[in-house]
Amino acid sequence: MVNDRDDDANGHLKELQDALLSTESVEQFLYEMSRLAAGLVRGGLSCGMTLRAGGRPMTVACSDPVAAQVDEVQYKLDDGPCLHAMRGGHAVRIEDTYTKDTGVKARWPEFEARAASHGIRSCLALPLTADGRSIGAINLYARTASAFGTAEARRAENFAENASGALTLALRLSSHVLLIEQLRSSLSSRTVIDQALGIIMAREHCGPSRAFGILRSASQNSNVKLREIATAIVTSVTGEPPQPPPPFEDALTASQTC
Repeated sequence: MVNDRDDDANGHLKELQDALLSTESVEQFLYEMSRLAAGLVRGGLSCGMTLRAGGRPMTVACSDPVAAQVDEVQYKLDDGPCLHAMRGGHAVRIEDTYTKDTGVKARWPEFEARAASHGIRSCLALPLTADGRSIGAINLYARTASAFGTAEARRAENFAENASGALTLALRLSSHVLLIEQLRSSLSSRTVIDQALGIIMAREHCGPSRAFGILRSASQNSNVKLREIATAIVTSVTGEPPQPPPPFEDALTASQTC
């Protein structure tokens, strides 16, 4: 049984790694996660991926429209298994949403009734964590009652644990890409401003501090960004817009080899 558990975990980790390497955005990766999770139980599931956005839960990816519809029921009620899993940081299961005439008391009567109306009979919600905090949940919906036995629940928990690690990495890579874009923009601005300062220094026979003061005053008086003023100065002298600098990554590599 331990070997089976290890095989499941290793298989899920390999699938998630492949998905992370083959997708170009966090959004695509989340969709791949939902698709993989939907295949965890024989016969197939519906899977919704809930993440907090601005403090509010939202479905950021789903394997099919039913998952998104059932997720939305919970958001409107502000109650249900996925919200409890996300907020409490533990797995939550519903054995059977159809409790009418069974004598079983529903934990979430309104949600379970609406889920049953969508053809969903059992649910399993598992928390997603990043950097040690709960940021969302994987929501698994089955069209049969008691679809999540011991083996199925363990397989899903292994998947959620690996998915949390992969999601943490994906979010960090996304932040890294954003940082690179910001640095690239900063480098481009710095280059054109330096070119404009050189032109002002030559015209005014002054040093860089005085040249920068002139450029800044022109920007403030005209309410135009410093980079745009600098671009106009360079273009007026050269007859063409400033050439962009080399990519930030290339500049970084060059600085490391100097």
